[in-house]
Amino acid sequence: MKNQKNIFIATVLVLAFALAPILQAARPDGGPVYLSTSSRVNESSEAGAPDSNDPDNVQLPVITIHCTADVRRGKTGSFVLNMNPALGFGGAFVNFSVKGTAIPGVDYLPLVAPAYIGPSGYGVILVQALPDPRASASRQAYSIVVTLEAGAGYAIGAPKSATMWIKP
Repeated sequence: MKNQKNIFIATVLVLAFALAPILQAARPDGGPVYLSTSSRVNESSEAGAPDSNDPDNVQLPVITIHCTADVRRGKTGSFVLNMNPALGFGGAFVNFSVKGTAIPGVDYLPLVAPAYIGPSGYGVILVQALPDPRASASRQAYSIVVTLEAGAGYAIGAPKSATMWIKP
């Protein structure tokens, strides 16, 4: 029993030391974590330059969106999300809203927010266009507009919205 306890403790310590550098790399600025910056003086900053350790001056990753192409009925299209710089460890969830002339559940399967952006810095919102339930004589295209919304841990860049057309 004692041997199993020692193995467990050794395993936990190895995991802790293995994950420590990775967890510090998850910070957007890549620097060390300081518990208290009030007593520290930033020696490297010039007079009037912003302090990189100041929580108000943290550079957030910027999220943008674009549409890959229009989609035909019965096919799948996509919106691509780009996060710059990529977080490297983990990812981020991004809020979005959907508008346009296309009707969810009639023209396409409803989209569910938030979208996930992976460690690579890219994420995809898939749009499954449905067959046209309207009269075949309408032959009209319908739009889907996805707009990024503000959230914790990221900033929204330009373009912040993209449009996809569902074509007959």
